[in-house]
Amino acid sequence: MMRTKWFVLSVFVLFSACGGRNKKAVENRKDSIPAKEIKAEKKISALEKKYIAAGLIDIHQLDTNIKVDLKYATASNFIKCNVYGDLDKAYLQKDVAEKLANAQKYLNEKKQGYRLIIFDAARPLSVQKKMWDTLKMPPSEKIKYLSDPKTGGLHNYGVAVDISILNEKGKELDMGTPFDFMGELASPKCETAMLNAGKLTQQQIDNRKLLRSVMNKAGFYAIPYEWWHFNACTLQTAKSKYKVIE
Repeated sequence: MMRTKWFVLSVFVLFSACGGRNKKAVENRKDSIPAKEIKAEKKISALEKKYIAAGLIDIHQLDTNIKVDLKYATASNFIKCNVYGDLDKAYLQKDVAEKLANAQKYLNEKKQGYRLIIFDAARPLSVQKKMWDTLKMPPSEKIKYLSDPKTGGLHNYGVAVDISILNEKGKELDMGTPFDFMGELASPKCETAMLNAGKLTQQQIDNRKLLRSVMNKAGFYAIPYEWWHFNACTLQTAKSKYKVIE
């Protein structure tokens, strides 16, 4: 009888000790989980819901190597105002996003370690109107840099992207001007004249050519006034295939 009691007591002590160690191990495992994994999911904004409802997709669903730095979700833009709230994802029509993922692939083939960086992608028409009204210059000049919201532009259909390139160290290539620069220095059609005038270097132009080459190969085309802007189709095609993002 004494042996039985002693056996039961031994088992209880052993079980308690194991249980304590297991509890401590679980607590240690919980402590080792990175904060970002246990942090609550970020709430989807009304703007992001609008994009998703329109059938657009986040470019990171196809290629996480492409960096996103939405300038209009900051005050670092020509209107000096955040018009996107806390949006930090670049949305495009699915077929346009696929083209952009191909452009990243072509860039990797030319320059290993280089990445595309997106400054703007899909843009609601309501934001386009705000930008149009804020830009104080004659409409004949304004139209070079912004589509008139009365007709809508390709950003408003999710088929245009503002973009540049990061080198293997994560530094933006020197394109001769910053994003959103308004003037001939940013204009692809003026590059030869700017080079001859000593206002652009050959390296800056070569950097722009690298960007145009991978984007053109992927099915995008440039515009005359902004080295960073690329369209995936014409406005007529966009209107026939997609709905404008209000």
